[in-house]
Amino acid sequence: MEILANYGTIIILVAAAFGFMMAIGIGANDVANAMGTSVGSKALTVKQAIIIAMIFEFAGAYLAGGEVTDTIRKGVIDTSLYASQPEVLVYGMMAALLAAGTWLLLASFMGWPVSTTHSIIGAIIGFACVSVGTEAVDWASVQGIVGSWIVTPLISGIFAYVIFVSAQRLIFDTDKPLINAKRFVPVYMFLTALIIAMVTIKKGLKHVGLHLTTGEAVMVSIAISALIMMFGYVYINRKYKDDVPGTNGYQGVERVFSLLMVVTACAMAFAHGSNDVANAIGPLSAIVSTVENMGQLSEKTQIAWWILPLGGAGIVVGLATLGHKVMATVGTGITELTPSRGFAAQLATASTVVLASGTGLPISTTQTLVGAVLGVGFARGIGALNLGVVRNIVASWVVTLPAGALLAVIFFFMMQAIFGL
Repeated sequence: MEILANYGTIIILVAAAFGFMMAIGIGANDVANAMGTSVGSKALTVKQAIIIAMIFEFAGAYLAGGEVTDTIRKGVIDTSLYASQPEVLVYGMMAALLAAGTWLLLASFMGWPVSTTHSIIGAIIGFACVSVGTEAVDWASVQGIVGSWIVTPLISGIFAYVIFVSAQRLIFDTDKPLINAKRFVPVYMFLTALIIAMVTIKKGLKHVGLHLTTGEAVMVSIAISALIMMFGYVYINRKYKDDVPGTNGYQGVERVFSLLMVVTACAMAFAHGSNDVANAIGPLSAIVSTVENMGQLSEKTQIAWWILPLGGAGIVVGLATLGHKVMATVGTGITELTPSRGFAAQLATASTVVLASGTGLPISTTQTLVGAVLGVGFARGIGALNLGVVRNIVASWVVTLPAGALLAVIFFFMMQAIFGL
């Protein structure tokens, strides 16, 4: 307790640095996964993808990032067991952030797409087991989270399959694919905008003091989405003419889908920021509230005003510096992507992530996206998938949880030695 009183400011500053490092790892790894489909399908250049992700990741983290943060902070371990030694919880959370951040930066440097959620939860479980014992871990909560890692790729895969098959039937397998693309792509734009608008208005804008009822949120979301659909309809019909030679075939349609990929890339970046910023700021929020309350472990605490922007900024830095490596692995490795295929995968992933974020369930964006890309691949036949790459990606997922736990144990003992516990 004396350590928290005497060195509280230093502890918070060091923890903030570790949280920022973790956020950089998220940006370098998971955000690259999110934007990889856009780059792999050549709808966006790497530079364009990074600029889009910077804007929308930060917006998602800041506006809609609070809901999942509570789950990571309180759901994985029983913090009441640390009531008599709150400084141990503080050191443990610091070790977890440092461990997960270290692993993510290593994986990103190597170009491995791994799960940030696996990393941080594995790290938290690791320090909890060595500090208090296995009873500190809320295994029922962990089971639910692990279950979501299996269910969400399946859900996103089904979503992607349905979206891709619908595009095939409504547009590609018709006599006049461009005319049908101009008719149906604005509808896809409406669906994409509706998903993002709903979670932003209902969940996110509480941070900036705007509280709407569910009915009001639905009405505003529909209105915004309808405007985007109308803009898309006018823009597409002006830009792509039916009578221009060579545009009424598949190439013309793919160019229309390239525009849609930009919309879904924004949606994906926002959805990712809202969900995965919790992996960095959840443990940091626990540290700050424990230090500021002088060791009192309160059940519900306000997230400090500077924590969400810090997480958003770290994600942006990671994406800009190391993101291109993992982007290359995901964008071209699993299956050959065109704008229409990439759109199906992205919209499915964004929908799944936003649903999870709204219910407070931390999921792996990596697994969700890979599930969606697999869904698109299955729609084209098993031969369209590079099973070797898929196998390597799954292997990296398996390694991540124990790697996070092991590093957290090492760093936790180092912190105990440094602070003389």
